[in-house]
Amino acid sequence: MKKRIILFSVLIVLVLIYMGTGVFQVNPSEVALIKTFGKFTSTVGPGIHIHAPVPFQSHVIVDVQSIRKEEIGFKTVGDRKYETRDLEALMLTGDGNIVSVEAVVSYKVSDPVKFAFRIKDPSNLVKFVTESALRDRISKRNVDEILTQEREKVADEVLSIVQNLLDKYQAGIKIVNVLLQEVVPPAEVVSAFDDVNNAKQDKERYINEANKYANNLIPKVEGEALKILLEAESYAQQQVLRAQGETQRYLALLNEYQKAPRITETRLKLATLQEVLPKAKKIMLLDDSQKLTVLSIDQLLGGGAK
Repeated sequence: MKKRIILFSVLIVLVLIYMGTGVFQVNPSEVALIKTFGKFTSTVGPGIHIHAPVPFQSHVIVDVQSIRKEEIGFKTVGDRKYETRDLEALMLTGDGNIVSVEAVVSYKVSDPVKFAFRIKDPSNLVKFVTESALRDRISKRNVDEILTQEREKVADEVLSIVQNLLDKYQAGIKIVNVLLQEVVPPAEVVSAFDDVNNAKQDKERYINEANKYANNLIPKVEGEALKILLEAESYAQQQVLRAQGETQRYLALLNEYQKAPRITETRLKLATLQEVLPKAKKIMLLDDSQKLTVLSIDQLLGGGAK
């Protein structure tokens, strides 16, 4: 009798343990996928749940909120410690050069059913697809573009390619971000690349300085040219006005000459003498007969003689 009670108690405990295999807890960032006889039947959210014990039912828990990441070209080995993986990092550019690329792809689960049941190793799938897309995009550009202005564009293109491929595979994954952490020449040629980059920077600096000098000089030269042009136009206008004035004076003299030729001729001669000899008071003339004549300019002009 006593043996039966013990056996019955053990049996009850075993049954309870067996039934307890159907009790499970789902954390706030997770969902549980219930399988009945190995086939997916339902989804439950966070909390404590019960389903029929194995082999009738089982569950798979999937974290659908946490951001996952995969590293390409390096591996995190400790707190702020990284280990470069050359086989992953070294990539060929479109112009035949080699660059070392370290990238991080971040993703999360968008469809837990597809994520859990359609793909066997989601992390490796994301990593291999991203690495393939990254090599493809880098092979379409030369080394200068990769090292400078094209990094962000490459990352955007890789994200789009990877997302399209994962959607085609129905992986239930959404790519959050692709970040090119480091894009540098291989260690063996870093110094040579630095020399080339320094030369290019010097070239850009010289060009900028030349443009600055030209931008400062051109307005000054244009101003000087405009000044000379205005002065020339002013001089030309003055000469035209002077010529017009001379013409008017000449016409006036001609009119007076036509009225009284001898008087006008005498006035012109006297005016010329006064202009040529402004301080002279007397003029001595020697005619053909060697006769010396003294003329007083004041008398000729109508003034008093001294």
